[in-house]
Amino acid sequence: MYIGEKYDVIVIGGGHAGCEAALSAARMGAKTLMICLYLDSIAMMPCNPSIGGPAKGHIVREIDALGGECAAAADASTRHLRWLNTSKGAAVRTLRAQCSPRRYSDHYRMALLTQRNLELHQAQASELLIEDGRAAGVKIKTGQSFYAECVIIATGTYLDSRIYIGTTAHKSGPLGMVAATDFAKSLRGCGLEMGRLRTDTTPRLHYDTIDWEALDCQRSIDEPQAFSHFGEKKVYDEMICGLTRTNARTHEIIRKYFGKSPLYTGKLGTIGPRYCPSIDDKIIKFPEKETHPIFLEPITPEGKEVYVQNFSTSMCLEAQFESVRTIKGCERAHILRPGYAIEYDFVMPTQLKPWLEAKAVKNLFLAGQVNGTSGYEEAAGQGLIAGINAALRARGGEPFVLRRDQAYIGVLIDDLVTKGTNEPYRMLTSRCEYRLTLRHDNAAERLCQAGHDVGLLPDEKYEKYLAAKEAEERERIRISDYKIPPSEEVNEKLSEIPSSPLCEGMSAADLLRRPEVDWKFVYDMTNSAAEEEIFEKISNELKYEGYVSRQQRQVEKFRRMELLKIPPYIKYGELTGLSDEGRGKLAKISPATLGQASRIPGVPPTDIQLLWVAIERGRRGADAAK
Repeated sequence: MYIGEKYDVIVIGGGHAGCEAALSAARMGAKTLMICLYLDSIAMMPCNPSIGGPAKGHIVREIDALGGECAAAADASTRHLRWLNTSKGAAVRTLRAQCSPRRYSDHYRMALLTQRNLELHQAQASELLIEDGRAAGVKIKTGQSFYAECVIIATGTYLDSRIYIGTTAHKSGPLGMVAATDFAKSLRGCGLEMGRLRTDTTPRLHYDTIDWEALDCQRSIDEPQAFSHFGEKKVYDEMICGLTRTNARTHEIIRKYFGKSPLYTGKLGTIGPRYCPSIDDKIIKFPEKETHPIFLEPITPEGKEVYVQNFSTSMCLEAQFESVRTIKGCERAHILRPGYAIEYDFVMPTQLKPWLEAKAVKNLFLAGQVNGTSGYEEAAGQGLIAGINAALRARGGEPFVLRRDQAYIGVLIDDLVTKGTNEPYRMLTSRCEYRLTLRHDNAAERLCQAGHDVGLLPDEKYEKYLAAKEAEERERIRISDYKIPPSEEVNEKLSEIPSSPLCEGMSAADLLRRPEVDWKFVYDMTNSAAEEEIFEKISNELKYEGYVSRQQRQVEKFRRMELLKIPPYIKYGELTGLSDEGRGKLAKISPATLGQASRIPGVPPTDIQLLWVAIERGRRGADAAK
């Protein structure tokens, strides 16, 4: 690297979004520069040291299928692994891993440092450079400027950020890092509409000061598993998590210190994450609750740190010390790092196109918490898409967009750019209309082809996907042809299953279709040589095939609306009959397709019908003129 050099892509930020953006752009052949505050804080986990969980685990699998790094980083650092939502069906079941933050960060750092076409530089960005209405580069604090065809902003929660602990507040990024104040001013000066959000984190306790024998313990699953489709499955027995609860005394102490709480006194006026409220927020909003669950999750064996899940807070130190010691198992606990709230600037995401490019500034892409999201996985998913699209733009390619029916990442980005957010956005399975077809187990089937086509998923991984796909098809044919003899032994086993009719020489596939029949039962019965994961996936598809077929019909209807692009000659101000609210919302969001227009809050179905008529009228006029 030298100062006058020009890049294809510059990425500002070294968090999850920045890492995935830089890696994806470089892997696609774009000459890339990543600028971050501190090289040792790459892919830092300032909040919960976990990856996955409902919807988030789906995103990690999707990133991996497309050719991203998040799943591999999780597998390299996992110390505790669980299946979540196992009682709610295969559609929403997913993995959640407790990771070592140091190992996780080290994995990303080595991936970045050894990646061809990618250079890293430790510096503080101070100004976004714009020329002729397009992003041209970035200026750093020491005065030097770097130039590129495209710029990706992935600054996380650092923009003009402030830390709150009790009545004290100071400018700071997460965990005492430097706040990006100058760069926040630069973005405001570019005409981007910005707002303020906040998030909270928990105190960290010293491992040796916790009475682990007093806690309910949770061990990892005993089956080999991995997030990555291409990684080695393992059993993780290195760590045990502890379960405990708050009590009346805990709540009493928290209330006692409300006068020193920035949340209670109104000093913190910004909106925090609705689905992950702080403990003081819970006491305020749910006074009738006598207890709340707490999970004690060790972070690193060498650092002796324990994360107190469900106990994020911005209370004063006295309140944190006293309230923590009322919790069973924590009576002698020592706080290594206090919990805090962090308030920061974000960019209103409705100013972005579906491929995460700013509408007002060409070749400028934004990804991660700067777009108003919360969570590592949501950030990583956006970073991957921003990196892909910046690399495509740099070489003159068409934008890459994931649909809502194609991936959770597609749902996430579509929600952001179409509906916007006024609170930290968290991906939930309930936000996804097509949960049955967007499962944890079929991410490769949905996205590996797209990842390879765009030039991100390498040939060796793509070939491994094709081999697994072929093995799955062979097994599907085998169990369709495999006739289970109506023997006494088989019928005796089936009689143990409530309401299960006896076998009359049916195929293994027909047996798997029965809701009450467990796939492992048929797997053993048919002496299958296929991988268990493949057999279970086939079983899920057979059990849900009626529902999936119905959902596929809904998907086809959705795709027809998504294919109907809104041409540039449509002027909302000139369309008669539109409602005033609909006209304003359509003009502000400027949707790319009729499908996106239909999802804008405040745009009634009658306006969508009028818009469709206008599009069709224009199309017929264009056809007649040919």
